Amino acid sequence: MSESKVIIQLSDLHIVADGSLHGKVDSFEVLAGILARLEESGKLDALLLTGDLADTGEPEAYRRLRSLVDAFALRTGVPVMYLPGNHDDRATFRAELFDDEGSEAKSDQVLWIDGLRIIGLDSTAKDGHHGEFDDEQLAWLDEQLAEPAPLGTIVAFHHPPIPGPIDVINLITLREPERLAEVVEGRDVRMILAGHTHHVSGGALGGVPVWVATATAYQVDVAASDAGLFRGVTGSGFTRVDVDANGAYATHLTFIPDDVVLYQYDLELLRSHIGATMPAGELEAELLAAGEH
Repeated sequence: MSESKVIIQLSDLHIVADGSLHGKVDSFEVLAGILARLEESGKLDALLLTGDLADTGEPEAYRRLRSLVDAFALRTGVPVMYLPGNHDDRATFRAELFDDEGSEAKSDQVLWIDGLRIIGLDSTAKDGHHGEFDDEQLAWLDEQLAEPAPLGTIVAFHHPPIPGPIDVINLITLREPERLAEVVEGRDVRMILAGHTHHVSGGALGGVPVWVATATAYQVDVAASDAGLFRGVTGSGFTRVDVDANGAYATHLTFIPDDVVLYQYDLELLRSHIGATMPAGELEAELLAAGEH
């Protein structure tokens, strides 16, 4: 069993059946670009998609999503966990991604990556855009966590269990997070992963670190909220979570298309030069001359 695992979390993909999102963002091509970059990196043990996978719950949107993700999983051997968000249609989500026609059951699930346990919860509400867990779900989670996992547990779902800086979004986050806190406190949960807000934030619940991932589709401009505006802007990002015997560590990654890369160095070349006692400008000039740029 490897003592280190890498999880990639993609959230709020907002794939559409055809065309572009809000007439400006091709969310399908953004996803394709991210998956290509991940495949190029080669360091990945699990792929989590934490909700709002389709923008309006259309069957064709899920089919387009699955065509990309399943092909990626087949080529790489990386297991995938699909979780729903408030933009997803529960029955269509299950029919198209789980081949479970006609079911509106909650999509709670467990994925084992050697000694790491990943628990995915369906936080969607049947009526409304807020998040919620019913008694049955929390009892199920409590049962799953009764036995510790060798590398601990990651719990993932769509709606953040912590507040953020935009009051209006806090109206549609997870309701009664204290009930979840009672279940995870003192257990082996290394981190809670959520999405929904289209911006990065962090905190804690019941002593467990909480990471709220940004969206792959587009970003929410947090600063604009101070001026009384709710503004969506172009830009894409995702999360890498490294898990080892000591804990879990989240890193925000911005998806940058190839045509805007300013420079690129081979890591071994950079390592060989990093200790050089020369001014920063000279060091950069030497790296540019010796490496790819």
